[in-house]
Amino acid sequence: MDGANQTAVTEYVLLGLHEHPRLEMVLSVLCLGVYFVNVLGNSLLIGLSTLDPRLHSAMYFFLSNLSLLDICGTSSFVPLMLVNFLETQRTISFPGCALQMYLTLALGSTECLLLAVMAYDRYVAICQPLRYPELMSGETCMRMAVLSWGTGFANSLLQSTLTWRLPFCGHNIINHFFCEILAVLKLACGDISLNALVLMAATVVLTLAPLLLICLSYMFILTAILRVPSAAGRHKAFSTCSAHLTVVVVFYGTISFMYFKPKVKDPNLDKIIALFYGVMTPSLNPIIYSLRNTEVKAAAIALLRGGLLSRKMSHLYCCAPSLSA
Repeated sequence: MDGANQTAVTEYVLLGLHEHPRLEMVLSVLCLGVYFVNVLGNSLLIGLSTLDPRLHSAMYFFLSNLSLLDICGTSSFVPLMLVNFLETQRTISFPGCALQMYLTLALGSTECLLLAVMAYDRYVAICQPLRYPELMSGETCMRMAVLSWGTGFANSLLQSTLTWRLPFCGHNIINHFFCEILAVLKLACGDISLNALVLMAATVVLTLAPLLLICLSYMFILTAILRVPSAAGRHKAFSTCSAHLTVVVVFYGTISFMYFKPKVKDPNLDKIIALFYGVMTPSLNPIIYSLRNTEVKAAAIALLRGGLLSRKMSHLYCCAPSLSA
């Protein structure tokens, strides 16, 4: 953003649902509860993956990354949104808006890539089990995770740079709950054709391409499962990827509903749908993995009974270097 724009716009007004204060009050209570479930549930998944040796595998490493993404993604806008629900004047500073837009876009892009990496992990586990230790080594998993995070944040940096270079001519009212990139672009008074082109290309590369890879992975997985002779073997093979498949359906299902649904007359409905996608969907991931994964349930039960922490502490005690001379 050039100097003229910075002097013209120093803060933005987030409209939200200012015309429906009672609905905002209901949404604030609902979002607070869902946000609490999101942070608590995803933190629990990260803790279990760290404490339980049975969860020290590539699948749970990527699941921990996904949980961290969900916590950071909702935390980038939900706390300020809840405060704005209680304020008459809902404002956010220019640096705060820029940071919020950057983080929400970066974390959303990273999640698309991470879901594709998790699908590849399930493909290797089921279709090439003998090569799994080689193909999904710790070093390889770390590289995949770093590449996913790095690509998502690099894409957001490009989109944000192109957005804030536009002239805004003093327009500072964002018709949304937070600084979402499409809502910010509507304020620009210059040509946004380049932004639209780059955003469309990024959507194809970072959203549709991972979805295609996920579909291909599960086509091979389904073919491999159908070749398993016993029903018990087929059930066991499918149970290892059912939780991830459910998360993929929920994630891409809400995205598809947001962007491919018929145009509605009430723009407030679009904002509520976006709120559902941004707040509700991340909180479903720990619930899905807890209900559909026996290893996670076993680790949670062990944690509740105190056995998991005691085993971890005894392991640390036994493995700690001696302090005596």
